[in-house]
Amino acid sequence: MNTANKTLVIDFLTKSVLDIDFNYFLSGNEFETVEDIREILDDNQAFEVEIIYYATAIEYLKENDNSLHVSLGLAADMDYDLRNLSSEVLASLLASENCRNDWSNLENELEYFIDNLEDDSEEVENDN
Repeated sequence: MNTANKTLVIDFLTKSVLDIDFNYFLSGNEFETVEDIREILDDNQAFEVEIIYYATAIEYLKENDNSLHVSLGLAADMDYDLRNLSSEVLASLLASENCRNDWSNLENELEYFIDNLEDDSEEVENDN
């Protein structure tokens, strides 16, 4: 993918609902596909969200998992010991999972966007 198209992809992602600094993670990296982008983001822990401060964590959990069912399930899936759990840990696990889910929802749109960029690039090359 050429530099202009990479910039367009980063701009597209930046306008998404995800609170990820895509410019930071993707600039200077080679990518052609959605899978390449996901791998770069995964390798750099871009989907890991850390919620600090008790009040912030409690508010996030109240809004997103009032019963704590989902966040406790995530903690159990990751073999957390109950003695090591706190509201910050639970909120961070849930926020990270929500970020990954939001990314999954965005992947189809991104793939369509990249396919259209490639089609447009091929048309320009064929016109020359």
